[in-house]
Amino acid sequence: MELFAVPDLPEIAPGDDLAALIEARVDLSPDDVVCVASTVVSKAEDRVKTLDDFPAGPRAREIAARLESITGEEKDPRFAQAVLEEATEVLIEAPFLLTETRFGHVSVNAGIDRSNVPGGDLLLLPKHPGESAARLRAGLTADRVVVTDTCGRPFRHGQRGVAVGWAGTPASRDWRGERDRDGRELTATVESVVDELAAASNLVAGEGAGGTPVVVVRDFEFGDHGGSDELFREIDDDLVRQAIREWRFEG
Repeated sequence: MELFAVPDLPEIAPGDDLAALIEARVDLSPDDVVCVASTVVSKAEDRVKTLDDFPAGPRAREIAARLESITGEEKDPRFAQAVLEEATEVLIEAPFLLTETRFGHVSVNAGIDRSNVPGGDLLLLPKHPGESAARLRAGLTADRVVVTDTCGRPFRHGQRGVAVGWAGTPASRDWRGERDRDGRELTATVESVVDELAAASNLVAGEGAGGTPVVVVRDFEFGDHGGSDELFREIDDDLVRQAIREWRFEG
């Protein structure tokens, strides 16, 4: 398997044909996987906003004041308002905002970015990254697209790439019913392929001013496995979220 960055992409602006810009810079094959950072997808979809787009309501002002008292850092209530408007559920309000987005991704601050946002203050995640991936796929020679983001993981330092949208490939491959080297049947192994592709592409893409937002994964084979598009856990199956809700209620 080979991974390489797509070179020389310009700063993306609202309305740009991102698929055409990628096609013009790389010779894609149908079985390639194109991993595209959500930042450039959001810019093309006009998801750059200013803080003034989010006049703070009472709850946002209360959250900002509480966070400021805990962290000792000034918190803009307009940012809290933006997070609230992008979230379908706030799981934790302090010492940080942990939220669920409308498409099921759980992340800090609804995944809103405040870096590399020319002409604005905030960069929101795509509204529907799966649909964004499908639109990109329609304009590319490659048959598979993954829209990526970065976020932290409980119990670990640092951030890594994750998938927030995908098209042309199942989200996971199911090893259940297959055998390990000792002949034991696998009963629980479901591999999050799109997350692994996103993490691998993030190693190549890099971060900061030197980062490149599009990476091609070549010669990745899904294999003869069952597949599923279930990436985000349903609430009834999410023991961690249930525990957070119980803790929040008791608190």
